[in-house]
Amino acid sequence: MALIRWEPFREMEILRRQMDQLFSELTVAERGNSEISASPRTAWVPAVELHDNGSELLLRVEIPGVEAKDLDVQVTQDAVSIAGEHRYEKHSQSNAKVHSEFRYGNFTRVIPLPTKVQNQQVKADLKDGILILTLPKLEQEHSKVFKVNLGQSQSATASIEAGNGNT
Repeated sequence: MALIRWEPFREMEILRRQMDQLFSELTVAERGNSEISASPRTAWVPAVELHDNGSELLLRVEIPGVEAKDLDVQVTQDAVSIAGEHRYEKHSQSNAKVHSEFRYGNFTRVIPLPTKVQNQQVKADLKDGILILTLPKLEQEHSKVFKVNLGQSQSATASIEAGNGNT
C-alpha cells in the first residue's frame, strides 16, 4: 500500500490561483491592448458636498477635467441629476506607451435633496473643476402642529390647544 501525502490547503491554493488569473484577465480586458477604454466595472461618479444655508442649498460637485459643454444638469424639486462625459484626448504619437490612472467615459449621479427647491431659479457656476449649484428652497406654508394626548379627556385637549397648558 502506497502512502499519499495529505495536503489540507491544496484546494485553497488552486482557488487562489484561479482568482488571480480571473483578476488579471479582467484588468487586461479593461485596459485593452494599448488603448485606454472606459468600462462599466470602473464607473466613476463625482464627489459632492451639500450645505444647507437656511434659505438655500449649496451643492458642490467635483468634476475635474470635464467641460461645461459635456455636462447635463437637471434639477427637480426633489433631486439634482448630473450626467456628463470625461473625454480621452488621443495623442498623435502612435508607438508611445501610456500609463494612465485617469478614468474616462460617461458618468451619471442623482443627488436627492433634503427639502424641496425652486428648480426654476437655480444658479450654476463651473470653475476649476468644481460645479457649484445654488438651489433656493421652496417657500411653503408652515404646517400646523397639533399635539395629541392619549388617555385625556376632550376638555384637557381643548385647554392645551387654547394655550393654557394646565391640566
